[in-house]
Amino acid sequence: MAIQDQPKRPTPRQIGNLVLAAAGVFLLINLVAPGIFGSPIPQVPYSLFIHQVESQAIDQVSIGQNQIRYRLKASGDHPAQILATTPIFDLDLPKLLEANGIEFAAAPPPRNGWFTNLLSWVVPPLIFVGIWRFLANRGPGGGQGVLSINQNKARVYVPGETTKITFADVAGVDEAKAELVEIVDFLKSPDRYTQLGARIPRGVLLVGPPGTGKTLLAKAVAGEAGVSFFSISGSEFVELFVGVGSARVRDLFQQAKKEAPCIVFIDELDAIGKSRSSGGFYGGNDEREQTLNQLLTEMDGFSASGATVIVLAATNRPEILDPALLRPGRFDRQVLVDRPDLAGRERILQIHAQKVKLGADVNLHEIAARTPGFAGADLANLVNEAALLAARNSRVAVAQADLNEAIERVVAGLEKKSRVLGEKEKKIVAYHEVGHALVGYQMGGSNRIQKISIVPRGMAALGYTLQAPTEDRFLLDEQELRGQIATLLGGRSAEEIVFGSITTGAANDLQRATDLAERMVTSYGMSKVLGPLAYDRGSRSQFLEDQVPNPRRLVSDQTSMAIDQEVKEIVEMAHQQALSILKANRDLLETISNQLLTTEVVEGESLEKLLAQAVKA
Repeated sequence: MAIQDQPKRPTPRQIGNLVLAAAGVFLLINLVAPGIFGSPIPQVPYSLFIHQVESQAIDQVSIGQNQIRYRLKASGDHPAQILATTPIFDLDLPKLLEANGIEFAAAPPPRNGWFTNLLSWVVPPLIFVGIWRFLANRGPGGGQGVLSINQNKARVYVPGETTKITFADVAGVDEAKAELVEIVDFLKSPDRYTQLGARIPRGVLLVGPPGTGKTLLAKAVAGEAGVSFFSISGSEFVELFVGVGSARVRDLFQQAKKEAPCIVFIDELDAIGKSRSSGGFYGGNDEREQTLNQLLTEMDGFSASGATVIVLAATNRPEILDPALLRPGRFDRQVLVDRPDLAGRERILQIHAQKVKLGADVNLHEIAARTPGFAGADLANLVNEAALLAARNSRVAVAQADLNEAIERVVAGLEKKSRVLGEKEKKIVAYHEVGHALVGYQMGGSNRIQKISIVPRGMAALGYTLQAPTEDRFLLDEQELRGQIATLLGGRSAEEIVFGSITTGAANDLQRATDLAERMVTSYGMSKVLGPLAYDRGSRSQFLEDQVPNPRRLVSDQTSMAIDQEVKEIVEMAHQQALSILKANRDLLETISNQLLTTEVVEGESLEKLLAQAVKA
């Protein structure tokens, strides 16, 4: 016997929504089509009303503040008709009506019925409540909308999702992985440590340049541990409204305690963790500072409840973080996630190469050797660019030539085939680039000249000389630095020797050479006159040392003049050294330049054979 479902009674909430909808429809109809519930009075233009007055077609007029109603005289089969018009400021209207013998009077004040009075009291509050309900229901997924402004915006990954990323998907940061394996062990078996009286770390700070895989490492930790993972950016805590940031921090940690054991990952921690002191004066009590204070409080107190919650944070600017964040008990550990070495780059390329089809001629070790200083994100982009180039050339697999071209795209930019150089400029660029190559080959060091090209690339490069290190280097001596400066000045020196004049093409070379010489004097202490002293401020991030100018500390005028003199002497000595090398190899300079003008690119074994003919200056 089947049981028939009983009809459900509407809930009070549904009845309220129905009332709101009916009131809204009634108001809308009256606004759009007033008089739809009654017979409306026809409206005529005021000029027609005056014409009818003058023609004595009207017998009665009622003048109101917002409307003039009048009755037309009955004539024959046409009964009397009531019309209306909109009044204008006309002082002569009473005289005109009296002159034509028309009865007129002021209209009595309107009397609203009980229903209209009721609507005037009920409809406005209903409209307000309806608008508020509409805004409140506009939250994500039909949530609480404006009422959810204090809720955090963290993305939550459940264990089934985070296990897709493990330590096997991360390469090139073996030391950082070894440090984070212990964090995984904490989350899997915390009792093994707590029964000995050990305190589980509350926070781990991942420090490193952009693109080195800090976020990927955090997800791998969550994946290995098999716990929930809360991911949020530091900038998502701060809003326009005061107190929202601290409220979101409280809400985040309340959710984390419910999901414990879990990991809370805060990306770009410096957005809210910037030092509260500025120039020696205490900063104002602004919204960011309140958010930071709440974060400090939560990191102090959440472990008291017994919930295993570990905070992972990432930043590439650790020097600007507030000292209170970095003290023991909050971020107990700092893990350096640096750019990978040669072996690390090769493993990263192997991981990303699994997603594309590689040809038989691809040598990932050679690609790794040609990409020093590349971070994990750079290598992923490199493989993707190579795949795009292979597809553009209608290949079935990625070839070694595609990877080589992708490297040049990342380093020097796209080829500007539309930028056609004149014969004179093309010749100047050829001698300029060969000058770089000859001086760089003669100065030796760990860099090897791999390619010379006069095909324009990027925004400003009219040609380029590609140098790649033969090994990973972490220390450079004074002689190697002077050799790099001489190599940078090789292009300008070749222009002086061949053409007897210089061009604007060496502007970037001069800037880089001057910056390197200034660091030798002010940072590395490589000056016999000034001695082993540091004259830079020393406040720059170690990850940005090659991208920002060298800010000097306050020194005396005599010391500043001595620094300038030493920098000039280093650059001038390198300039003379480059001139000597090129003068000693003038015939070889002509030979390589003529071949470059013919083929536009010289690389590989042919370039090595030509450079091997160079003689010592």
